[in-house]
Amino acid sequence: MSGDHVEVEVKIHVKDFEDVKNRLLSNGAKLSAERVYERNVRYEDAANSLSADKRVLRLRQDTRTRLTYKEPQASTPSAVEGITARTELEVTVSDFDTADLLLKKLGFHPAWVYEKYRTTYEVLGCEVVLDELPFGNFIEIEGDSTAIESTLKSLELSAATRIAASYSDLFFALKDRKRLDFGDLTFENFKGRDLSQLGKELDDVTI
Repeated sequence: MSGDHVEVEVKIHVKDFEDVKNRLLSNGAKLSAERVYERNVRYEDAANSLSADKRVLRLRQDTRTRLTYKEPQASTPSAVEGITARTELEVTVSDFDTADLLLKKLGFHPAWVYEKYRTTYEVLGCEVVLDELPFGNFIEIEGDSTAIESTLKSLELSAATRIAASYSDLFFALKDRKRLDFGDLTFENFKGRDLSQLGKELDDVTI
């Protein structure tokens, strides 16, 4: 995220990470964070208006706990050539349970949970994360637009489909399409399910 609290990134769905990891290393990428499990809780207000307005209020717990707020930028398109730009405000907090209670006292409630494993690299002026979600593998590249395009080229992903949708958009669109009978994006909920056809369906999701 830049100093003006703007998150500029691109998201791509991939079958696996092996080739991507090899290309990252061949381009001199540095591993900045080992693979780590993340638990994310998204919150809503009493009117459930945040998601409807494309706003995010989230607590994330991995090796630390962070409180994050995101919203679309009013002055720029939400996605240009698959690169999204959003306002992002984030602070590290000392205790997940206390932050959760504080949000509830302010009138927010947990709306849904999603899990993933994330590995983080730094290369060519960008942060590249490899996200393993219960329904598939994704690459997110964050930086300025020029650096993102250079990084995509170095990873041989310039022609790959770029996903402007958030993970929540993807999940809930997929949930409706597949008529899934659960509300959280957790590994336990997807355990034992056939994921062989999900890749194409995720790429076809239009938000």
